[in-house]
Amino acid sequence: AGRMKNGGLDMNLLDALSRRAEAFIDSFRREQVPPGGIFAAIKRDIHDYIDANYRGPIPGEVVKQVYNEILTAALSVVRPLKVVYMGPEGTYSNQATMEFFGATVESVPMRTISDVFHDVEAGKADFGVVPVENSNEGAVTYTLDELIETDLQIVAEKYTRISCSVLSKDGSLESVGKLYTHPQPLGQCKGWLRKNLPNAEICIVESTSRAAEIASGEKGAAAIGSSVAAGIYGLNVLADHVEDSRQNYTRFFIIGRDRTKPTGKDKTSIVFSIKDRPGALFDVLSHFKNTGINMTKIESRPDKKKMWEYNFFIDFMGHREDTKVGEVLAKIKSDAIFLKVLGSYPVAN
Repeated sequence: AGRMKNGGLDMNLLDALSRRAEAFIDSFRREQVPPGGIFAAIKRDIHDYIDANYRGPIPGEVVKQVYNEILTAALSVVRPLKVVYMGPEGTYSNQATMEFFGATVESVPMRTISDVFHDVEAGKADFGVVPVENSNEGAVTYTLDELIETDLQIVAEKYTRISCSVLSKDGSLESVGKLYTHPQPLGQCKGWLRKNLPNAEICIVESTSRAAEIASGEKGAAAIGSSVAAGIYGLNVLADHVEDSRQNYTRFFIIGRDRTKPTGKDKTSIVFSIKDRPGALFDVLSHFKNTGINMTKIESRPDKKKMWEYNFFIDFMGHREDTKVGEVLAKIKSDAIFLKVLGSYPVAN
């Protein structure tokens, strides 16, 4: 009866959704650029608009997911879209992929981060989703190493709230004698585990989903993973939100073959190496201060080709096509042995 009573409202909503999808399709066709060039920018603009104008009553994140599904489906009308992520199904990378692209996108799990890069490089997928850092445990070094070697571009970033659960076929924590986990969530839950499972044998595996898969076939075993993995592998959630910090987020990069255009609210990521002399790093960093550009992250990684030399990863505000950013990049290039722009992309909300 309620549906019939509001039939006019529902008809207006369906008509509005249809017209919005048509507008998305027209935008993709009119631009005639690869999807990486405009997808993330349109998505960011929509989310900004929702944040500024939506007043409820249901959460704004739900409305954003509706728009994500429409946007992805509209792009698929113009060009089928395929996304790869580090699998198997049920990982946090899987969760981030669904949050960014929507549940209807064709998404394929890969065995390793390296496989994600290779499939996008080979044109087998349009985008890849890879973790780059966690707010508590720091950088995902496999991703940083791949970024140095690849010709792909970072086209977007995504922050995903990480909520860890203890999953098992058994019905209580007391029965858990062995715990399967990936190193990242293990580091995020160390305090909780010391208090609640101090005697459990810790077994390291390659992913949270693999941990859940093993635990599903072993009595007295449990895994640290997501509630999504619990549903996939038929496990009970023995404890939820076991991460030590409630501010536990993982940052993901969406990688593609094309550069994104400036949106007015962008971030750029670079990697460089410098000469071994006093003040070399200070000279590079001073360019950001002197130009008034805000640097948001710096990370160092050993150079795998030269012993005791390092590559530095820096994120800063602005787009590579901005005049000030161009000036800074030119100055860094003159100071550095090696400089690579990994991508300019819309700042995540």
